[in-house]
Amino acid sequence: MRRFSQRNQLVTLNEINITPLLDLAFVLLIIFVITTPLLEQSINLKLPVGGSARPSLDPKNVLSAEVGPDGIYYLRGRRMGGIEVLERELKGEYARNPDLILRIRADREGKFRYPVEIIDAARRNGITRFDIATEAPRR
Repeated sequence: MRRFSQRNQLVTLNEINITPLLDLAFVLLIIFVITTPLLEQSINLKLPVGGSARPSLDPKNVLSAEVGPDGIYYLRGRRMGGIEVLERELKGEYARNPDLILRIRADREGKFRYPVEIIDAARRNGITRFDIATEAPRR
C-alpha cells in the first residue's frame, strides 16, 4: 500500500484505483463486438439475395455448414474432407444437441448440388431444421 504524508502524518491509502480495470473491460468488450460476426462467417461467400428477416435463434443450437463455389465443405469454419466427413460430423453434432438448427451458407455462383448434398446428408441423420443464409435485398 502506498503511503502519503499529510500534515506530517503517514496515512495509508485504502482505495483501489479501478480506472485501469475499466479500461481493460472496455477494450475486451470492443474486441468481442468486432470479432463475433467474424466467427459466424469463416469463408468469403457471395450469398444469394432474397429471403426475409432472420428470426432470432438460440446461438448454441445453430450449426453453420458452408460450401464454396468449388465444392469444398466447411463446418464451424473447419475444412471437411468431403460430404462423407461432413455427414459424420453432422451426425455427432445432432447426437449431442437434438435441437440443432443447421445454417447453410452457399455461394450464389456455386452449383446447386452442393447445398442440396448438405441438406440430404442432414436429413439422413435426422436433422430437419434448416436456415438458409441469404443477403438482404437492396432497396
